[in-house]
Amino acid sequence: MKLPQGAPGAKVLAFGHYQPANVVTNDDLAELIDTNDEWIQSRVGIKERRFAGPEESEIDLAVQAGGKALAASGLAAADIDLVIVATCTLEAQIPNAAGRVAHRLGIDAPGAYDVNAACAGFCYALAAASDAIRAGSARNVLVVGTEKLTQWVDIQDRATSVIFADGAGAAVVVPSGTPGIGPVVWGSAGDKADAIMIKDRNSALNQEGQTVFRWATTALHPIAKLACERAGVDPAELAAFVPHQANLRIIESIARRIGAGNAVVAKDIVLAGNTSAASIPLALSRMIERGEVPSGGLALLLGFGAGLTYASQVIEIP
Repeated sequence: MKLPQGAPGAKVLAFGHYQPANVVTNDDLAELIDTNDEWIQSRVGIKERRFAGPEESEIDLAVQAGGKALAASGLAAADIDLVIVATCTLEAQIPNAAGRVAHRLGIDAPGAYDVNAACAGFCYALAAASDAIRAGSARNVLVVGTEKLTQWVDIQDRATSVIFADGAGAAVVVPSGTPGIGPVVWGSAGDKADAIMIKDRNSALNQEGQTVFRWATTALHPIAKLACERAGVDPAELAAFVPHQANLRIIESIARRIGAGNAVVAKDIVLAGNTSAASIPLALSRMIERGEVPSGGLALLLGFGAGLTYASQVIEIP
């Protein structure tokens, strides 16, 4: 990959993930609302998802995933000097998630802040971590995407309750002599912000599915291609394509258009549902764990969601 001339590099050293224990199948949901397994799979591709219990918070999920990423990296908590948490589902906005996650992981006095770019949040946070390292503002960074979407979803609304789920994924980002995180391509479509929203603290998440589907399947593949171009990577070189796990039809549509015929395409949505900012690191961490992608191979990440926000970058798989 390439970066601006003379720029130092950053790379992902390790991933980690966590899902709540409670598996909720389509048949389980059919006992609560007017839906069925065939209807759900044909529209969004999901077979099952995980729901956190009332005693589990998005902070708990983040601590589990962050701890696994830290352990896999071989670094100590004392080596981390910046923690960034991507989330859009905090039950309370103050205090932030990052400071609490850092404290529970034994990371002493790091920079700590949250990013809310919804489903693109992990890609935004990963770009911020890479830039902080390359600018000399941080040494080693823990990036976490964590969501407890079920606390913002009306279980009786089958347009959302069959889609959204809970989970967390994390990455440890460190300096590198060669670039392991390519330039980010990011942006937003604020004119469509109402397509996914929570109106106020007493409301549930609402999504205009057709609006989001049309936008995602027409506007985003050029963004993914541009991320490859800026990284100096031909899509045919990619070992993996890891988009936000929003909808299986969206994933398959974008994958066809980017020309990454040799890439393994993440389809974690089938068993994990849509976990917003957690979905990309969760999916890639599970792919690495299962041995589906090669260490040192290149993965194209593409996040998109509420805002409407989007971000894409190429990374080297740890």
